[in-house]
Amino acid sequence: MREILKLTISSCKPPRRISNPCGAALFRFLVVVFSFQNFSSTVDSQTFGGRAMPGYRGIWFTLGQRSEYGDKYSGGLGTYTANHLPVAIYHKSTKRTYFLYGGTTDSMARHLLVMVSYFDHRSGMLPRPVVVMDKQGVDDPHDNASLSIDREGYLWVFVSGRGRVRPGKIFRSKQPHDITGFKEMYAGEFTYPQPWYLGSEGFLLMYTRYTDGRELYVRRFDAQGVPGPERKLAGMGGHYQLSWFDGSRILSVFNYHPGGDVDRRTNLYLVQSLDTGMHWTNIEGDPLVPPLRDTRSPALVQDFAREGKLVYLNDFTLDRKGHPLILAVVSRHHQPGPKGDPREWYVWQYRGGSWKEYFVCRSTHNYDMGSLYVEGRRWRIIGPTGEGPQPYGTGGEMTVWESRDEGRHWRRRRMLTQGSVYNHTYARRPLNVHRSFYSFWADGNADSLSASHLYFSDKGGRVFQMPYLMEGVWQRPLRLKLP
Repeated sequence: MREILKLTISSCKPPRRISNPCGAALFRFLVVVFSFQNFSSTVDSQTFGGRAMPGYRGIWFTLGQRSEYGDKYSGGLGTYTANHLPVAIYHKSTKRTYFLYGGTTDSMARHLLVMVSYFDHRSGMLPRPVVVMDKQGVDDPHDNASLSIDREGYLWVFVSGRGRVRPGKIFRSKQPHDITGFKEMYAGEFTYPQPWYLGSEGFLLMYTRYTDGRELYVRRFDAQGVPGPERKLAGMGGHYQLSWFDGSRILSVFNYHPGGDVDRRTNLYLVQSLDTGMHWTNIEGDPLVPPLRDTRSPALVQDFAREGKLVYLNDFTLDRKGHPLILAVVSRHHQPGPKGDPREWYVWQYRGGSWKEYFVCRSTHNYDMGSLYVEGRRWRIIGPTGEGPQPYGTGGEMTVWESRDEGRHWRRRRMLTQGSVYNHTYARRPLNVHRSFYSFWADGNADSLSASHLYFSDKGGRVFQMPYLMEGVWQRPLRLKLP
């Protein structure tokens, strides 16, 4: 009976609505009943890999490094970290935005599932999300994944490992444009994966290895996922990086960790390569010899160590002329609470042969992460800069900031959320972003274990909650309204 009633996700279009309202109501009721029956029967299984889940449930996580004002970071972290990218991609020919997130099995569970789904722009609907990989006993969203799509439409999911304890893995969808099944293509040591598709040449993977602190590496994979030689990019004691590929040039911006201590993260560096990682220069084009080890390297953008300040990278992109833009939060202390204030958001732009620094706003936490959007001379930032219900916790109320003069002046354009029960966290910008699925994030109680919902907004500021419990194979997201 369960096999007959089993619901699956296919790559076909969403079904038409049932015309009989009474029949539709009965159908939805039966779907929910049998969905719970099927789902409950799998709870004791060894793995959820490959299963379609009955809703969008984000992972809740706490690092466990508590101080006077709470944990270093905690809450709904389904779209964590900023160093996993891209996590969503708009695909023009299918008119879908595919996305990944860290999910879980139940509202109070801390069982990480690497999830994939998509928003269908034609119908405005979401299918049931599918488990790419069950992390089996891991609750840490550092093991979240990054996404790429090749020219044939195959989805490639790069699942982060964690140090040398858990390997990273690469999966490819079994069929183009289809999320129902994935095949493991590679396993090896990589963390914070940032894959960039190179066409027929395969992929360039920017990533971290825990060799002597969190050191940066680059590696080519061919179109079948076979790895080439590994090259170390930087090793100054540790780094967090963001990267960007513009079709001909790969760029990386990173901080460094004095003495290998991530709580002292500071400085900004930028490097670029015109031959997919074989040779590197600074932004002025001066040659660099990797791995970079000198903190006074010509790649240095700004020396925050001298000022005693910490740097938390948020986003990296290019302006309308192809110049790099860096978004980061600058702080005074690694712990939450007033001693880290002011926590200031800045954008750095390379223009006219020098770096320009633009102040945006302030927020309350080091891990208040947002994304930067460039639309000609108009720039936008979406991030949790509004004070949330857990005021000293990770995240807050999602806010749109706008500059109409390419970063020089900023003003708050609108609140996307307000009067929330939980803090909202980690607003992510899809690659090739479409106006209907413009930003993507999660929520969760920053102070204690809670359910975590997934959200997205459109360019006009409308916010939608993904269904936590789905009534069928397809469902429309719920539009939220400000109080």
